[in-house]
Amino acid sequence: MDKKYDHKVHEKKIQDSWDNKKTYAPQNNQGQQYTIDTPPPTVSGSLHIGHIFSYTQTDIIARYKRMNGFSIFYPFGFDDNGLPTERYVEKKRKVSPYKIGRSEFIKVCLEEVELSAQEFTQLWKRMGLSANWDAIYSTISASTRKLSQESFIRLHEKGFIYRKNEPAPYCTSCRTSVAQAELDDAQHDSLFSTIVFKDQEGNNLLIGTTRPELLSSCVAMFYHPDDKRYKHLKNQKAIVPLFEYQIPIYADKRVNPEKGTGLVMCCTFGDSTDIEWYKDFNLNYKQSVGRDGKWGEDTGILAGKKCKEARQIILDTLKNNNLLLEQKPISHVVNVHERCKQEIEYLMLPQWFLNIMSHKKTFIELANQINWHPNFMKARYLDWVNNIGWDWCLSRQRYYGIPFPAWHCQDCNEILLADIETLPIDPQETQYSGSCTTCGSSNIIPDTDVMDTWNTSSLSPYLCHKLYSNVVEGKQVNPLTEPAGTFVPISMRPQAHDIIRTWAFDTIVKVWMHHTTIPWKDIIISGHVLSGDKEKLSKSKEQKALAPIALLEKYPADVIRYWTASGALGQDTAFSETQLKIGQKLITKLWNAFLFLNEHTTTITSVNNLVEVSSPINKWLLHNASNTFDQYKKYFEKNEFSLALGVSEKFFWQTFCDNYLELIKNQLFNPKNYDEQHVQETQATLYHVGLRILQLYAPFVPHVTEVLYQEIYKPNTSTDSLHQTSFANMQQAYMFEQETKIMDHIVDLVVKVRKLKTAKQLSLKTELKKLTVGLIDTELLEAIKKQDQLLRGVTQAYDIEYKITNKISDKLEEKDGFWHGFVT
Repeated sequence: MDKKYDHKVHEKKIQDSWDNKKTYAPQNNQGQQYTIDTPPPTVSGSLHIGHIFSYTQTDIIARYKRMNGFSIFYPFGFDDNGLPTERYVEKKRKVSPYKIGRSEFIKVCLEEVELSAQEFTQLWKRMGLSANWDAIYSTISASTRKLSQESFIRLHEKGFIYRKNEPAPYCTSCRTSVAQAELDDAQHDSLFSTIVFKDQEGNNLLIGTTRPELLSSCVAMFYHPDDKRYKHLKNQKAIVPLFEYQIPIYADKRVNPEKGTGLVMCCTFGDSTDIEWYKDFNLNYKQSVGRDGKWGEDTGILAGKKCKEARQIILDTLKNNNLLLEQKPISHVVNVHERCKQEIEYLMLPQWFLNIMSHKKTFIELANQINWHPNFMKARYLDWVNNIGWDWCLSRQRYYGIPFPAWHCQDCNEILLADIETLPIDPQETQYSGSCTTCGSSNIIPDTDVMDTWNTSSLSPYLCHKLYSNVVEGKQVNPLTEPAGTFVPISMRPQAHDIIRTWAFDTIVKVWMHHTTIPWKDIIISGHVLSGDKEKLSKSKEQKALAPIALLEKYPADVIRYWTASGALGQDTAFSETQLKIGQKLITKLWNAFLFLNEHTTTITSVNNLVEVSSPINKWLLHNASNTFDQYKKYFEKNEFSLALGVSEKFFWQTFCDNYLELIKNQLFNPKNYDEQHVQETQATLYHVGLRILQLYAPFVPHVTEVLYQEIYKPNTSTDSLHQTSFANMQQAYMFEQETKIMDHIVDLVVKVRKLKTAKQLSLKTELKKLTVGLIDTELLEAIKKQDQLLRGVTQAYDIEYKITNKISDKLEEKDGFWHGFVT
């Protein structure tokens, strides 16, 4: 073995070996199938430390499961279609789809996502992820497009999908409609302006609003039916200032009489309440805002202006006409698009919708059938489902994405869907074959929208099924038509808590609609990484020093993995360089401890469990090793890997290094002073427990543990990799209660001697002329006396006196040039 561990040499060598030998392929790890629905990272820039944090935690669980007897299918995906990728490509390549055209832009996007996927894969491999790298999917690939389009057609046939000219949230910056799940709340400063409307008799009607620029879309006025100030307005009309047209006045309980003047204008559309009124009262539709965020030609003085400019123009004009009475600054919550943080508008567009509002109760029942880790995260899901306000809008008005496999008859408005056998298909590139099936017209146009990227990502269990059938079983299947129970529900979904309302919910919806079951048995929710100022780290905010590549240049991958293991599921964790340094110390300590082990176990040729053990010190170690694994397994079965790491640390650092190695050093360095069989037993125990320690650490620090296994254990076993060894074969249960009780007292005595020497600033190797050991318990004293040689070796005591005493006075003193000690 090298005297020092060089991670720059060993990590690459080990990673290449894993790749070449397909160490983690399900075929090479027999056992019950366990499938991981790995989150496909969005191809929209470089990965950040938050990705490393959560994906490594998933890998820790996968490695534990594999060594615990499961055949792990751990595929990987890349979410490389949709708006995030478009924006990334536009920025990186400095291109606009509106200038270079749809086909050329799609070509550029495909080039970029291929490059990014390669970069991502190399980074994950450097981190030691034990994924099946020959089982990778892309959400823009032909195979995925076919699956997504077929899912759309089948759900349309089942009646879950419908098309309607419907108001929906729209981002004028990204130029696309967005789903409710893609909205964030943001606190914005604004002005609350009181505007003068007139009734039909010329009397003032005062309206308080933060959106005066929407006056051109005002279609009604409302008051609360119990508000006595306005009951006389029933069945009356109001006149919109500046635009001088009449609107109806209605009473409705959704008006808050305490807010503003108690009169509210309804515009199409300022918010979701406006949409509700529009539908409930069958109001007119007047559009002000265009898809480009500019006010339309019918808005008079506002035409061609964007929101902020339009707002100022309308306020100035109202003021000049004495129609603006009061203004006061306020701070209020508004909906913004989570991607660009632009404030949302609401536009009326013909869109595709998935009916989720009718099935909210079912989606709650499904959540109760899934094991949530940690369990409190289920509350976020339930809150989301209970607060959903409208159906899932699937349409996006973008270029790069999966097209809807549909055409529309211009004469009778019939929807014409593609045959499943022809998928994948792009209606804008492929003319509809034939005439309208309803009216016979040939006046048919293609659907020009693309699908919400979550509409495809939510099919990830089926993408996993296709990969498993193809890569592992060597056959082709259609996962959408396979019976429920064939593959879904699969074992585990890992993901972050911020996409519970999107990816988790959407997947639950889709799998239920296709197979009336849950998508997975367990869902594992990770937290975010926080910077020093406690803000979430992301691609946009990331510090250069915390970029994964920068960290990997500075630290071994195992050290970074060690830090990720310190975080608990569902909890946001601050980045800690201190934890990295502790991880570095662990790597060094492991190497040094096993360097010592290797020097003293060269005669051992078997890693089998020990058949007979007679020495109390070895029984004590084996007993503690068994107890440690019991706790380790208990924590891992609850996915509390940070606690599992904690018990491993305690056993390795304290029990094994600080105590056992120190207790046996004398017999290993001076074997002639000990019984030969006793020494051989100690060597065998050291060798055996060393492998158990490597197994405990293997999920957390896979590289250094693999190198140590290859150096020390591989020559004596047919198992190619530490990560293919089984806990069941190595972590045998040993129970030596009586010997452990005796050894605990001996360890306590040794610790006291060490403390006395340290207090006197003496080396631990300092010899003692005499050591007096005093105990109250006669039986225990006799048992400890039997370990006289062990105590002499570790305390460096020439003579040990054993006596019964109840006096407690630990001390170390010098007499006649020699040191004498007394411990109780």
